[in-house]
Amino acid sequence: MCAWWPSWRNNVIGYLHICDRSQKANKATSKIFGLMIHIQDPSNPWDVAHMDWVTAIPPGGEKRYNSWIVIVDRYIKTPIFLPFHKDETTMDTAH
Repeated sequence: MCAWWPSWRNNVIGYLHICDRSQKANKATSKIFGLMIHIQDPSNPWDVAHMDWVTAIPPGGEKRYNSWIVIVDRYIKTPIFLPFHKDETTMDTAH
């Protein structure tokens, strides 16, 4: 079905300006983020690594570990999972 009338364009634009759903989805009204900077790819394994903690998991194993440290090398992109206890300090993590 196709419809047309002389002022259809102005009617549609006017409706979009008052439509709540359209305004929420409009990128022009959303927050402007900072400039994107390309992170250079590493040239060797372990030049750049990311580390994150996964916590609040059920305890497991003989030592009842309840968290994981996940380390990912950006070059090989293979995660390494290390079990640990949630109450360990940053010094324990460093060792």
